[in-house]
Amino acid sequence: MRVPAGYNPIWRPLVWALAALLGAGVALGQAPFGLWWLALPALSLLFPLALRTAPFKAGLFAGMGYAAVAMFWIIDPFFVEPDVYGWMAPFALFFMALGFGLFWALGIGLGVKLGVGEPSRAAGMVVGLLTADLVRSYIFTGFPWVLFGHIWLETPVAQFAAIIGAQGLGLVTLGVAAAPWLVPARRLIALAVAVAVLVGLWIGGIVLRTAPLPERAAPVNLRIVQPNAPQDLKWRPDYAEQFFFRHLDLTAQPPAAGKPAPDLILWPETAVPFLLNDPGAGLAMVAEAAAGKPVALGIQRAEGARYYNSLAVIGAGGQVSALYDKVHLVPFGEYIPFGDAFAKIGISAFAAQEGNGYSAGAHRMVLDLGALGRAQPLICYEAVFADEISGDDPRPDWLMQITNDAWFGTFSGPWQHLAQARFRAIEFGLPLARSANTGVSALIDARGRVLSSLGMGVQGVIDAPLPPAAPATIYAKTGDYPLGLALFLAMVAIFAPARFARVDRRKMRV
Repeated sequence: MRVPAGYNPIWRPLVWALAALLGAGVALGQAPFGLWWLALPALSLLFPLALRTAPFKAGLFAGMGYAAVAMFWIIDPFFVEPDVYGWMAPFALFFMALGFGLFWALGIGLGVKLGVGEPSRAAGMVVGLLTADLVRSYIFTGFPWVLFGHIWLETPVAQFAAIIGAQGLGLVTLGVAAAPWLVPARRLIALAVAVAVLVGLWIGGIVLRTAPLPERAAPVNLRIVQPNAPQDLKWRPDYAEQFFFRHLDLTAQPPAAGKPAPDLILWPETAVPFLLNDPGAGLAMVAEAAAGKPVALGIQRAEGARYYNSLAVIGAGGQVSALYDKVHLVPFGEYIPFGDAFAKIGISAFAAQEGNGYSAGAHRMVLDLGALGRAQPLICYEAVFADEISGDDPRPDWLMQITNDAWFGTFSGPWQHLAQARFRAIEFGLPLARSANTGVSALIDARGRVLSSLGMGVQGVIDAPLPPAAPATIYAKTGDYPLGLALFLAMVAIFAPARFARVDRRKMRV
């Protein structure tokens, strides 16, 4: 896009700094800030900046500013062992920000170039940015973190995720922000309509959030254990046994006065210092502490030279009654992409088949726990992906997440991860029980409300009944397919008139 007349190159650094500042402002809508009322104006002001300067560069710097604030926690894993990995932290943040910047640059740049005239270019920018979020959520195993729609979590508007998902709320966010630029001749009217839409969604969200939920046929009482084992100490031999006994003590402690004994105890990801296939007396000790009640815990297991990040349900006598291996592993955190392929040419340092990293489980599953209902296990990162929740056949009764967020620091990473879990509850109308090693453990109802929680760095348990599920949601049945189709049709609607207009101008010049 040609820079308009009168645009002095001397001011370009300030323009790009302003773009980064606006991107940072949009990030303030994400957890733990939740300042949607700042994020929305910042996003709106990004439209004229991109439309009237260089859209690719505006998108690049805005996206980098966004990621620098929203994803700052990415440096925390490198400071678990700072003397070894600390030097990598600034590079990790820079390249993470650059990646976000490129997605925004392509989304804004290509979107603006689709249109002719401010309204269609603004519409193209909406389509481009939302498409960038959607593509980012699925490409290269996906990373649907800090989406535009997530800024509504602490408001009633979030309830519409049960119909259109978090990505659909991203369309609402971008549409409202773009309204004054979509109708430049009637900016005030367009802004008033956008405000009216938000008010309508707010009121509708209150109605959805307060709608009664069906009664659960029989109560299921949970105990969620949070041991608070710091990551830098978790696997040290002199601490690992201590943390294991801490799990046992929290499991065995009697319930508070007036509360029933738990029917199921939930431990976090990689909770024990032994392998499932070589537990010694460990599993029997777990069963003894639970007094015969089942314990769902995170545990590693080996199968030949391969290792799996697993969830096992331990019953009376230490017997394993259900087992799930994590399917969606974290690239570069739990495995190296193409590591097994490198092993075929003699480079085995990254190969999961040689025990260097985890191997992925065969398939996702819903565990039938009998009277405790059907639970879909989600290990850590898996709760980030809406497309991995079973909407039906069979539909779970609840979601069971175990995680170790100690890697993510104490500020934004764990709270953003919790926000993702809350969106899964809303989207699928399912309660979610979450056991986190250092926090935030929580019991979440089918409307995404946190009923009970343990904050960061707290050792303790949550004893509470499992909330009921809501009826199957629209989003559970459709996923993001309607949104993908709508984006495709919008691209056609914007591109076709623009193409004809360009052809007509070429004919006139001839």
